[in-house]
Amino acid sequence: MDIVKEFGLNPYLLIAQIINFVVILYLLKRFLYPPLFKMHQKRQELAKEAVENAAQTKKILDQAREEEREIIKKARGSAEEIIQDAKDQATLIMIHAEERAKIQSERLIEEARAQIIRETATAERSLEKRIGTLSVNLLKKTLPGVFSSKTQDEVVDRALKEINA
Repeated sequence: MDIVKEFGLNPYLLIAQIINFVVILYLLKRFLYPPLFKMHQKRQELAKEAVENAAQTKKILDQAREEEREIIKKARGSAEEIIQDAKDQATLIMIHAEERAKIQSERLIEEARAQIIRETATAERSLEKRIGTLSVNLLKKTLPGVFSSKTQDEVVDRALKEINA
């Protein structure tokens, strides 16, 4: 007990403090720790749920990104097909337009040739008539000194028949 006196410890006070400590420990364990542990467990569960939700959200996000990539890939493929189809159609349209232009130009050339032939024939007939008229006039001027008037009329009539035939 020398130690107790040297350190200045009061045994009654020490026992009272031990009893107080045990009572407080019992009260804390009985009333305070269970709600704290429950709250702590709820927080742990919420944290686990949050981590799981984050993992699920990440999976969903990754799936959405993959779907987005696939959709973009399909859209690009569709766009390339549409562009190729448009190019093919444009080529076909150009080919058809060239063919129509060629046919139309050939038709115009044929029409121009036919018109030239008609105009040439008309000009030849007109020229023949003019030459015939000139020839008859020439005969009329040159024949009076060579033939009689009856013979002149016969020659001129034959010449006109020949020219008109």
